[in-house]
Formats: sequence, structure tokens, C-alpha cells
Amino acid sequence: METTLRGVGVSHGVAIGEVRHMGTAVLEPPAKSIPAEEAEREQGRARQAVEAVAADLVARGNLAGGEAQHVLEAQAMMAQDPELMSDVDRRIAVGSTAERAVYDAFAAYRALLANAGEYLAGRVADLDDVRNRIVARLLGVPMPGVPDSDEPYVLIARDLAPADTALLDPALVLGFVTEEGGPTSHSAILARALGVPAVVALPGAGELAEGTVVAVDGSTGEIFVEPTAEKRAEMEGAAAARKAALAASTGPGATSDGHKVPLLANVGGPGDVPAAVEAGAEGVGLFRTEFLFLDDSKQAPSEEKQVAAYRAVLEAFPEGRVVVRVLDAGADKPLDFLTPADEPNPALGVRGLRSLLDHPEVLRTQLTSLAKAAEGLPVYLEVMAPMVADRADAKAFADACREAGLRAKFGAMVEIPSAALRARSILQEVEFLSLGTNDLAQYTFAADRQVGAVSRLQDPWQPALLDLVALSAEAARAEGKSCGVCGEAAADPLLACVLTGLGVTSLSMGAASIPYVRATLAKYSLAQCERAANAARSAESADEARSAAQAVLSGE
Repeated sequence: METTLRGVGVSHGVAIGEVRHMGTAVLEPPAKSIPAEEAEREQGRARQAVEAVAADLVARGNLAGGEAQHVLEAQAMMAQDPELMSDVDRRIAVGSTAERAVYDAFAAYRALLANAGEYLAGRVADLDDVRNRIVARLLGVPMPGVPDSDEPYVLIARDLAPADTALLDPALVLGFVTEEGGPTSHSAILARALGVPAVVALPGAGELAEGTVVAVDGSTGEIFVEPTAEKRAEMEGAAAARKAALAASTGPGATSDGHKVPLLANVGGPGDVPAAVEAGAEGVGLFRTEFLFLDDSKQAPSEEKQVAAYRAVLEAFPEGRVVVRVLDAGADKPLDFLTPADEPNPALGVRGLRSLLDHPEVLRTQLTSLAKAAEGLPVYLEVMAPMVADRADAKAFADACREAGLRAKFGAMVEIPSAALRARSILQEVEFLSLGTNDLAQYTFAADRQVGAVSRLQDPWQPALLDLVALSAEAARAEGKSCGVCGEAAADPLLACVLTGLGVTSLSMGAASIPYVRATLAKYSLAQCERAANAARSAESADEARSAAQAVLSGE
């Protein structure tokens, strides 16, 4: 009998197939004591296992490329975290075996992340996977992983670690469903990059019996268990129609009445460019340069290395627009050579542009590298600063760009409410704005991205957040300048229409989302988008805003 379950859809598309479950996690190692003379040997075993797992993660990343490579390299750094290893050594010194010390040290760190909310709680699966891989290696048992199957299937898991998600074969894994996770988890981000339909946060997903047929709608978050023939035909028909609409929707982004809305791609480096080009991106709206710096947290990359990486991205978009965000370090992306190690609240401390202004030589080298990378190329280069709070910040950044001889447009990210409230003032110093909605929500609602208990306030549909987007867009329009949105908010096709109605002039997102946003925008006029935006802003909650916009656009 057909039943319906509902989770959170995080990657568009429909998948229909039999359930296969993720391999079981590593069992908890026994708690037994070792004599003091064995401690040094056990510490050596732990280090060897950690290094082997880190090397394997890096190798998987190199194989996967793109966004997955950055995620897996970050996970490898997590495995080698000096504080975690010190804790492991300490536990072994007082009598634990290597595997038990790893298990307990990671458990302590896990508790900190789990209580730290949606963003860092979304990293718990990453941490668990690192722990399981190290413990499995120490115990000599197989690694947990995706099941072996000759037939395509729908993967069910408690959560998916990046190492597994990154190397999923879309020809075999039709889609996946997890009990945990959220829209900002690495599993969700990588699912969108792979183009695999996915639903997360579905309670009881693990109880679905092996071999059960399910139909997964990655757009709505619905799971139909043992769907009827009629339901299967309905979903397959809808999926085919959607695919045809995506294929038919080509060219620049625009509303049905011809209002242009450039659709740009978010990239982390040259590895992400092919997917962006294939998706028809009109340029890059967010080049996250921090991934280049995270390769070595001890020192900044050389000018030569930076020039090569920047030029590879710029060359891919001749006559296109490429918006580069200078190094955004601090908070959840600390760098030993740049960010303070003893801040009580790094999210409210010296991060983003503040770090760069404290280390002008790092900023100068990056800006000089960008200038050299752009030499002779027919590209429209734009460079923006993260975490701009006021006009003084904007001026300091623009002055640094000019001093470096950079021939480009200079812009500011709106991630702090003060920047939205005083957007016209900031625009006296820079030529464009780009809204980072994740951080803007965090600072607007005093809702730490790392605290799950307040995750509802991170929803980009929150009317107060839409008000700040509107303020910024209105200021840019009054000054005759542009105001884009980069980030996950732009990847929601319905919200993309609302953002357009609010006056946003461009949208930047992961490459896999571009066709969906392009096709949806093309269905509605600018006037319809404006009415949907007004309806969303008039609502009292994120859910009501989403429903109100949908009602307007569906003609209800």
C-alpha cells in the first residue's frame, strides 16, 4: 500500500528504485587498558592510521575534483587536527588503546559540534566518518561505505559523509535519502553538484526495508513508499516534462517578458569551471578564493600559484563577468597565519576584510595576483570584499585595490545588517553589492550558523531577511549600480523569482542549480515576480512567505 513520507528536498529531480542501505558504521571499540610500556607503540599506530586516512581522503578528492575535492581536503585536515591528536596521545598515555583513544577523543569533539547548530552540526557526519575510517583501519575491519550492487538503487543512510557522497556513481545511485542532515550539510551540497535527487532529515528512513521500492522527489522532499503504477507514471511524466523544460531553456537568464537576470556560478577554483560552463553560466558570481589558501594553513600561497589559479578561471569566461571574493578567513575557516587563535567568538571577531586589513601584505599580494592574472584577457573582472560593515571598510578596500593597480570593479558583500541599512553610503565607495544571505541571516537574527536550535532563523525566506535584501537592491538602483545575490538562496528557483522581484540584478549559485532557476524564471513576468516578492515580505514567517509567493506565482 502506498504511503507518503516527507523530509527536506535538497537536490532537484525524481528517483524511483529499490532501497539499499549504507554499510553499517564501525562498532565501538572495547575499553581496555594497556601497560605504560605499550603507550608509545599505540601512539605510533594512531598516527599512522590518521595519516593513512587523511591520504585516502585527499586521493578521493583528487579523483572527484570540483567542490568535492575542497570538502574532502578539509575533511583530511580535520583528521590531522593537532588538538585532536594531542587528545588521542593523552588518552593513550593514561592507558587507552589507540582505537579507543581515537573513538573517545572524537566523541568529545563531536559533542561540541552537535551542540553547535545547523552549520557545524552539519559537519558532525564528516567528523563521524573520519573517526570510523581511522578506527576501522586500527581494528583491521572494512570501511563503512556504499553497498555493492549491479542494479541501480536508492541509497538510504543515517547520514552520508563527503567521502562517500563525492564518489557516488549517478548511473547506479538513482538518488539518496538520509535520516539526518540539512540543506547546508556537505551531503546536500555535493548531491546538488552531482545532480542526484536527494532528500534529507527524514525521520525513520533507516526503517525502510531493503528492496522496498520508493519514489523520491528531491524538489518537494516527498518519499512515496511502494508507489502505485499511477503515482510512478505521474512522477515519471512530471520528471520528463521538467527535463524537457530544462533542455528547452537555454541562453541568458531572463523573465518571460525579457527582463534580464544574469545567472552566474559559484566556484572554488579551476576544477569547478567545466560544470559551470556546461550549465550555461554567464560568468562567475562568487569565486571563493579561500580554498586556495586552505591548502596550507601555515602560510599564504605564493603570487605565482595565485596567478595561475585565477587566470585558469578568468580564461574560461571570455567576455563574461567574473566576481572574485578576496580571502574570507576566520570563524569556521581559520588560518594560522592570519586569524587570531584566542577569540571568544570568532564569528563576531576579526574575520573577512578585517583580517586582511590587519595583514595588508596578504591582501596586497592577492590583489596584485588578480591584476596579473587578468592582463590581456577580455573578461569583466570584479573584486569584492567579505564582511564589509560600513563606508570606512568599503573605502579601505577600494583604496587597496587602486594601490595594487587592479583594473576592475570594486564591490562589497552585504553580510552584516549595517551594510544593508547603509547601502547607499557604502555605494559611494564601491561599484556593486553582493548579498551573502547565509551570513546576513546569521547576523540579522543573532542566530549562529553553528547552533541547530536556531536553524529556523537561518531560512532565507525569513521576511526580515527579505526586507534587508530589498533595502540593498533599492539603494543600488538609486545609485545606478548593481546588487546580486550569491549563495544557496539564489539556488532555490521559487526564491530566485522573489529575489528578482525585490530588485536583485543577478543570481549566483552552484552550477547544477542554474538550469532549474533559468527555466523557472522564464515562466514568469517581472510584474509577477514583484507581486510574489511583496506577498513574501508581507508574511510573518518563512513558511508563510514561501507559501504566499507560491500562491501568487501559481495564480491561486
